[in-house]
Amino acid sequence: TLYVADLHPGYLSAQWAQQQAKRARYAQVQHHHAHIAAVMAEHGLDGQEPVIGFSFDGTGYGPDGAIWGGEVLLATYRDFRRVAHLKYTPLPGGDASVKRPYRMALAQLWQAGVAWQESLPPVAACSLTERKVLQHQFTSGFNSVPTSSMGRLFDAVAALAGIRQTITYEGQAAIELEALALDQVDGQYHFALGKGEPLQIDPAPVIRAVVNDVLTGTTPPVIAARFQQAVSAVILQLALRFRKKENLKTVALSGGVFQNVKLLKQVTAALRAHDLRVLVHRLVPPNDGGLALGQAVIGHFL
Repeated sequence: TLYVADLHPGYLSAQWAQQQAKRARYAQVQHHHAHIAAVMAEHGLDGQEPVIGFSFDGTGYGPDGAIWGGEVLLATYRDFRRVAHLKYTPLPGGDASVKRPYRMALAQLWQAGVAWQESLPPVAACSLTERKVLQHQFTSGFNSVPTSSMGRLFDAVAALAGIRQTITYEGQAAIELEALALDQVDGQYHFALGKGEPLQIDPAPVIRAVVNDVLTGTTPPVIAARFQQAVSAVILQLALRFRKKENLKTVALSGGVFQNVKLLKQVTAALRAHDLRVLVHRLVPPNDGGLALGQAVIGHFL
């Protein structure tokens, strides 16, 4: 018997599996690797040839102790290589920032070197006392873990656009951002890409462009659409880069961010237009509801 669990030491399921390990084998599987393995398994891949996996979600424990969630992995069932990720941003107070998207907006502003102007909705939503605490956390790293989460970036943009500053259920800010986004819009934001491996996907140019739009009166539906187009564009850019570099032709999309139907349609259409094979979920949920399948398949190859 083999018990397979998530890498996060705080998960009750992982703790339970570890207790069973006294009587059987036990293995840990990285969260985002499991996401990609789940969509590969759903499509019946044998896992011998790597796929270009985009694993975008809110939270997943990384081997480096950071909170991952904006990952580009070259993955088989046996292993994965992290070839790109969203640039780390402070996650002050952990779950407190998940429930308060305005905190993520302030973190992204700080990272991008943009002043906290009172005319920006998330700044206005944050008291002066809390701002001082956050400033200390960002500069010192106290009680602030780094995150590469794409889900948290959606939260930050939703807060900046004035859509949602606090949430009452998981993913609320991102869901409302998707609902408002226009299907077609002129103008687009652009991520910057670093060098080396893993490549860093830098959202700072996007954040600065969003701020400029907010301050000049651009409406939230336009901001939402431009942001989603930017995410779609960087996925295509990276997929084409790694197809050329690694001679791979299959792209796998998984993680809760791809529950966003408008984004998923944009991304799949763009990838297929460039003759890439695209794997998306149809039977298994793209969010954490699909993790167990990925964990089981990876466990089989351990």
